[in-house]
Amino acid sequence: MSKFSMYFGIMVFGGSFCLVDAQPPTGERPNILLCMADDWSWPHSPLYGDQVVRTPTFERIAAAGILFQNAFVSSPSCTPSRNALLTGQYHWRLEAGGNLWSAFPDGPRTYPNILEDRGYHVGAYRKAFGPGRDRERPVAGKNYSSPQDFFKSRPPGVPFCFWFGSPDPHRPYEWQSGVNSGMKLQQVQVPPCLPDSVEVRTDICDYYYEVQRFDREVGELLDLLEKMGELDNTIIVMTGDNGWPFPRGKSNLYDLGVHAPLAIQWGNRIAKGRVVDDFVSLIDLAPTFLEAAGIEPLAEMTGRSLMKLFESPRSGMVDPTRTHVLTGKERHTPAQADNMDGTPMRALRNRDYLYIHNFEPDCWPAGHPRSSVFGPPLGDIDNSPTKTFIVAHKHDPELGKYYELCAAKRPSDELYDLHKDPHQLHNVADDPEYAVILTTLKNQLMRELKETKDPRVAGQGHLFAQYPYYGRMANPPE
Repeated sequence: MSKFSMYFGIMVFGGSFCLVDAQPPTGERPNILLCMADDWSWPHSPLYGDQVVRTPTFERIAAAGILFQNAFVSSPSCTPSRNALLTGQYHWRLEAGGNLWSAFPDGPRTYPNILEDRGYHVGAYRKAFGPGRDRERPVAGKNYSSPQDFFKSRPPGVPFCFWFGSPDPHRPYEWQSGVNSGMKLQQVQVPPCLPDSVEVRTDICDYYYEVQRFDREVGELLDLLEKMGELDNTIIVMTGDNGWPFPRGKSNLYDLGVHAPLAIQWGNRIAKGRVVDDFVSLIDLAPTFLEAAGIEPLAEMTGRSLMKLFESPRSGMVDPTRTHVLTGKERHTPAQADNMDGTPMRALRNRDYLYIHNFEPDCWPAGHPRSSVFGPPLGDIDNSPTKTFIVAHKHDPELGKYYELCAAKRPSDELYDLHKDPHQLHNVADDPEYAVILTTLKNQLMRELKETKDPRVAGQGHLFAQYPYYGRMANPPE
């Protein structure tokens, strides 16, 4: 089914609100609604300073609850990011599930399955788990043909847990859809890691167009909950699964790859209009949902419940222990020339610095520049007008630097001073002035990876390349 036919389905749903029976409140156990975009990145909302894209529903949720300034995904890749959210664990703990287009591993339990076992009506619409091979019992719950069907099948008085998965703003885009909708190219803020050209600005507007469609669909769903009388007893989460699909974004551990928009409301259980600076990870959502439902989070969950943040009336820094997050990447696509290796990396991000450790600096972080097992050159960068422009100008004296930023090999250690370099362009890992900071952050990262049983620091990192890849491969190795 194409993205546009799926979009038509939600429009039919949007016109059918009156067909869903209102149900009585579910008492103390809250409903749970997760609204997840596919490749929507921070800072692409007016609440984060973007001057073009419009996200009134995201603003509505933030005004009714909390806007998170420092929310991050576990991995900048769809499958591992979603697996981590479902299990409340870092993706590197999930065997094959740490890779894109993988099989969900045996063993780890997911919050939708746990809630279903405790009496919740559980389901999803469109993309929840994946892409990859699900278990026989779907790890995100049954996938329904529409939100309408999900709510019609809900038994009276039973709390629900619903994953509203959008295909937006994943590529491909309709060229000039953003400009044709009225967006102004001159108002686009092009990040300094990308060339400032008409082609890139147009591409960004097309991305914005799909972000706005996602926002509009979520707004329709919230209107439905309000008509059903369920809005105040529902934890509503709106976010994205990884960074935007542009070079040096998705599939990278820079902020454009892992920094996520996040807003959460929960009726009167969360003070309205708060802006929280604590560092949170989307793996924190699973233990949060369980605790809110009166269920003890699982011991194997590495995420930490957000309930303490929900209960505080404060903005700013609420929990002084939430000072940093960890992120990581294993195999996105099989983008090397002749093997199934990924580009393994881990990162520690705090308020002052971003430290990235590249475990295999001889691998191409964006994929081999000429060919790959996956097929296209630079296979870890989604094909796009922006990618085409950068590759076409890689030898240009002025524009070639963007190709280097997005596609060149990277050293074992990367360190960025976020006060001087918020866009993370200038690696200071070799600067003697930062030697102590580099050592401190590297030691902290390796210690926490060891504590969370990361195979990369236990001599088992090679296993990630051995797990099957179930997506398309143009040149599979023999």
